[in-house]
Amino acid sequence: MKNILKILTVIFPLAVILTTTQCKPMANSASADEKMFIVASQTVDCTGVAPMKCLQIKEKESDSWGNLYSNIEGFIYEPGFEYVLKLKTEKITNPPADGSSIRYSLVQQVSKTKK
Repeated sequence: MKNILKILTVIFPLAVILTTTQCKPMANSASADEKMFIVASQTVDCTGVAPMKCLQIKEKESDSWGNLYSNIEGFIYEPGFEYVLKLKTEKITNPPADGSSIRYSLVQQVSKTKK
């Protein structure tokens, strides 16, 4: 019995140390990045799951406008204004079949210009 206790007093702390040092933090379900986007002063008709209005966005002034089929969390769009926004983009690991694979959220409204 004494031998078993001696073994347990050595093995148990060793097992705890090995277990805790081998644990890795859980991977995020999404990876995040911050980007600057220009949002056009008007929306356009587009079709996602159903006909809808899409914001027009681009990353650089020289880029062509592209449709944004999802919302920007924390941003309230007002027609007639062009915006420069700093957005956090997060890749969604398991997006719904009819949804975007990227989540956009407002970090900062850099500018709002009447157009």
